[in-house]
Amino acid sequence: MKQYPFLLKNLFLSILLMAFFCNSALAQKNIKMTFGKSGVITYDAKQKTIAVSQSGKVIFSGAKASVIINGKTIGVNDYPDAVFAKEVISDDLGKGLKYTLTYKEKNKATLIQSFYTYNSQDYFITQLEISGNGQQIATHYIAPLDLGKIVFDKIENLQTVFVPYDNDAFISYNSKKLDTISHNTSAEVGIIFNNASRNGFIVGSLEHTVWKSAVKTINQNKQPSFSVWAGYSEKENTRDSIAHGIVKGDKVVSPKFFVGYYSDWRNGMEQYAKTNRIVEKPYVFAWDKPTPVGWNSWGVLMEKINFENTTKVADFFANSVPEFRVGNTAYIDLDSFWDNMVKGGFTGDFSKLKEFADYCKKKGLEPGAYWAPFTDWGWKDGPNRKAEGSNYTFGEMWTKTGNTYFDFDGARAIDPTHPGTLKRVDYVISKLKECGFKMIKIDFLGHAAAESTSFYDKNVTTGMQAYKVGMEHLVNALDGQMLIYAAISPNMATSRYAHIRRIACDAWKTIEQTEYTLNSVNYGWWQTYSYDYIDADHVVFADVTEGENRARLISSVITGTLITGDDYSKDGIWSKRAKEWLQNKEMLKIVENGVAFRPVEGNTGKLTTEIFEQKIGNDWYISILNYGNTSKNYAIPLERLGVKNGNYKLHDVFTSENVEVKNNTINLNLGAKDACLFKIVNR
Repeated sequence: MKQYPFLLKNLFLSILLMAFFCNSALAQKNIKMTFGKSGVITYDAKQKTIAVSQSGKVIFSGAKASVIINGKTIGVNDYPDAVFAKEVISDDLGKGLKYTLTYKEKNKATLIQSFYTYNSQDYFITQLEISGNGQQIATHYIAPLDLGKIVFDKIENLQTVFVPYDNDAFISYNSKKLDTISHNTSAEVGIIFNNASRNGFIVGSLEHTVWKSAVKTINQNKQPSFSVWAGYSEKENTRDSIAHGIVKGDKVVSPKFFVGYYSDWRNGMEQYAKTNRIVEKPYVFAWDKPTPVGWNSWGVLMEKINFENTTKVADFFANSVPEFRVGNTAYIDLDSFWDNMVKGGFTGDFSKLKEFADYCKKKGLEPGAYWAPFTDWGWKDGPNRKAEGSNYTFGEMWTKTGNTYFDFDGARAIDPTHPGTLKRVDYVISKLKECGFKMIKIDFLGHAAAESTSFYDKNVTTGMQAYKVGMEHLVNALDGQMLIYAAISPNMATSRYAHIRRIACDAWKTIEQTEYTLNSVNYGWWQTYSYDYIDADHVVFADVTEGENRARLISSVITGTLITGDDYSKDGIWSKRAKEWLQNKEMLKIVENGVAFRPVEGNTGKLTTEIFEQKIGNDWYISILNYGNTSKNYAIPLERLGVKNGNYKLHDVFTSENVEVKNNTINLNLGAKDACLFKIVNR
């Protein structure tokens, strides 16, 4: 009997030794982590690198994790062997496994590289964590995947897309041939694909409340690679004049990053957007009403708006285009200069503005207003002006960047965490709610996300943290009473706070402006799944050809909503075309669907594809746009559209004319600066 304690002790020691050697053995071998139907993440324990394959095909290899901690760059190769672990997970994305690689060493921060995999998802999510082991961590750079070698296709076949951080300063997306450039840095998401086969690799951030992130694609000696990191700051893209803010704490984590390879890169981008909306859920209230349509004053009236001309616009929509509705209403939205109707400025008499809102409602329309809540447009008048809603001065509220301030677009940013800024939001929004407005267009939101050397709230150290404070306060102030439309704003970070987002910068009427807008739809249409809707901006018909009018209208329809912009307080060719086109039932059926069309081609550089397509239920729609100065012949195989071979004809949505489809190819001639929108129907 006395031998039992001895035997138990030896058994316990044996188990501990087995566990130790088991972990050590795992650390000395390649570890395979599965995801989806055929995905495998392979950890090379010797090289400490990550490779990914799908259906037996290697997508990338050689990726490592690295960070900058307290000013020093540290990589996984600076540590002994990683300790591997896994656990069962179940969340809003599904059921699966979370794998972790933990790097530990005495007197160093601990690095934990995590991989979230799901049985039903053909992508995985990765994240990097830094633990200070009781010590404070400070970092502005954290890279879960660094210098991964792309091997799924030849570099000569590949495109990489420059994705802007926002839609300001008339910036464009740019699809570049990877073998002709040295590198490309894209905000938040990276896209590498073969335009002919459409095979593509997607990697992008899924969280945007702490970090700005980027994906860099590199061509070095014809060997493409990529790096993914958080801590991105670049004046020409993020607009920041200083480095990304430092993130501090006992523990610091990167955003979660989506990683996936798809037979069609467009499917991948849509999946990325949908996943973003699940992982970073909307803060704004759920939109359960139909697709918004209507009018905005900045298209033509601009600074000339007043009670008389805007109520006449309301009369036009009520009396002349009563069927231009999705659901039971259309929005009549006053842009900047609505304070023309407010005696005494923002602190004056709002009764005339309320009279306008009441007038719209009597006509069966919803009134809308505009505001840029995180900007000071009068900063040149000095710092001592009192901000509305408090006793703070604008000078106290300005966003500081070193010895100067953040100025862009002619406006000076104000600190979203400052109590004066927040009280000003409360004051102005309360006035607009008292007037009865049901929609608000919010603008120049990028000013709220600027990096600053010092925020009022000392717990806030990055632009994205400040953006979260300001935007959540704004949404709270609106209290679910208004449709929220974001104009100039960060692409991804704004999806928590707005129902609609304008896809590009300002656009009006010309074919060049239509092409500019559609560049953003070409490479950013997928945002239709991270917002309720995306929008093409105000559609203006004045002073250009009928073809350009048609192209501008179609550009809006295929983006997903329809906001017009002419001066409908008086008659002109614009009002004639509005009466003819805006009440088209087939067009409104497409708008009601509220989802952006897909691009057919993705190799257009800063320009845009001429062909967009969409399936709604069992119906296929195709839009074709000729941006050139001469007519053009088109030959479009149905196969390229994803339409099965068959006997079809094209039914023109606007003219009701039909075009025969022969040999499963669409052949047609389209005039200069013109566009058409077809429904594909059986013969």
